[in-house]
Amino acid sequence: MRKLLIGCLFGFLCDGCNHAAPPTVAVTLHGSQFAVELATDEAAREYGLMARSQLAAGHGMLFVFPDNAPRGFWMKNTLIALDILYFDADRKLVSAQRDAPPCQANPCPIYPSQGNAQYVLELPAGSARRIGAVHGDVLGIDGAIGAVR
Repeated sequence: MRKLLIGCLFGFLCDGCNHAAPPTVAVTLHGSQFAVELATDEAAREYGLMARSQLAAGHGMLFVFPDNAPRGFWMKNTLIALDILYFDADRKLVSAQRDAPPCQANPCPIYPSQGNAQYVLELPAGSARRIGAVHGDVLGIDGAIGAVR
């Protein structure tokens, strides 16, 4: 019983210990480059940036979906404010939720895309404003696009 409690406590204290480190790529938006973790499967997309206490400037997470459809993200169990940027199948910015606040108690608002989206980029709050990202900007993904489709 004691080993079980110690294991549970360690698991609680270890931020993300049960999750393998996701692959990373570099993306470019409006002339600025970001190092982003990839969320390409359902489990990674569901967990996202939950339980993170910080996200360094110039870093983020890119959610890649198998289809181009309306999307909605929420900030449940997310501890940091984020910009949520939605991109269509051609990687054009179709909508943005800037400065989405953390949410740790229900009900948490859902932030829907204003069009179909296949890619969603989460960055530290204020990043989109700082770089001047606007509707129609194209998201560049360094490396083989097949790796993130």
